[in-house]
Amino acid sequence: MSDDVNPFESLQEQVDDAAAYLDVPADVIERLKHPERVLETTLSVEMDDGSIELFEAFRSQFNGDRGPYKGGIRYHPGVTRDEVKALSGWMVYKCAVVDIPYGGGKGGIVLDPREYSTAELERITRSYAAELRPVIGPDTDIPAPDVNTGQREMNWIKDTYETLENTTAPGVVTGKAPDSGGSAGRVEATGRSVMLTAREAFDYLGKEIESATVAVQGYGNAGSVAAKLIDDLGANVVAVSDSSGAVYDPDGLDARAAKAHKNETGSLAGFAGAREELTNEELLTLDVDLLVPAALENAIDGDLAPDVGADIIVEAANGPLTPDADDVLTDRDVAVFPDVLANAGGVTVSYFEWVQNRQRFAWTEERVNDELERVITTAFDNLLAAHENRDLPNFRMAAYVVAIQRVAEAAEQGGIWP
Repeated sequence: MSDDVNPFESLQEQVDDAAAYLDVPADVIERLKHPERVLETTLSVEMDDGSIELFEAFRSQFNGDRGPYKGGIRYHPGVTRDEVKALSGWMVYKCAVVDIPYGGGKGGIVLDPREYSTAELERITRSYAAELRPVIGPDTDIPAPDVNTGQREMNWIKDTYETLENTTAPGVVTGKAPDSGGSAGRVEATGRSVMLTAREAFDYLGKEIESATVAVQGYGNAGSVAAKLIDDLGANVVAVSDSSGAVYDPDGLDARAAKAHKNETGSLAGFAGAREELTNEELLTLDVDLLVPAALENAIDGDLAPDVGADIIVEAANGPLTPDADDVLTDRDVAVFPDVLANAGGVTVSYFEWVQNRQRFAWTEERVNDELERVITTAFDNLLAAHENRDLPNFRMAAYVVAIQRVAEAAEQGGIWP
């Protein structure tokens, strides 16, 4: 794993690589490599003991050619300006890959939420929402949950925005609780799209997913949901991990029991259903049929990639492979199905939630899941068509070729004016 690779530079390299296969002017490509604006702010928040603590926070709005900016908000001590810029750019191309009418945004606050009380987190979130108020809105920029945020934080942002604007605007954020205008199926959406991508990948490659061995790095919402849904297809989840390390059993783990243990204890360490414990790096190099990196970016770099033992990788995290790792794995004929497709279930169902909010009409979970499957499988087929028709080196390149073409066409149609 590399902490030295700049994710924003990785994004720009991916765009440049894909542009070589497209007839798009160089100046347009250059524009599509940079955010339109970045909000950087310092939050001053009162703690429970009466002291004032400062928090660095960001919101990047990368590109709005295809619609309102869309992207999550993460709370993590590793949040940086360049990370948020990169993530907002990946959101542009993720939305374009699955062909939903959004641009890309991303936000974050530099903090470890485990170190603060619920009351303190609410004050931090509301302070951040007040700073975001001039630049977000149902037709402008629509935040959502990300690492260490969820329904609770989205409800706080929605309430803060509506109170300050003296309005009702459930579509200002997505990922809300159902009683606050959230959508059925949203919590499992990212993990579900990972499962759908894995299912389609195995089918395309002529492999059986039943009894396939699976390792999942990262056992938050996306990783744990993907694990249980892939397990439901008949696959054999043999290893899962979180920040405390990995648990492993070559005969298979109970994905749901592992999540229950993590919920009860705060980590996977000590899970009785495992035969042994490993490091995260050891998990990433296990000899398995399918690897699902579902933690943070840069989990696999060029140094680790030669040791990766999986035949297929489906990316649940954003940017878990560095460009150097991509090159190594392409040379080794490891099939990598990229984040901008595989984890797009979250933003897709966020779009469904936004549509429901605008219509003031709620869909059933069955309809949400059916529509999500249609979107992901259609996007998968489009990716395959680009890969085969253009003779592209890997599936990530295919995804970016599809996405950049769509964004570039929207930019051309909109035009540039002072």
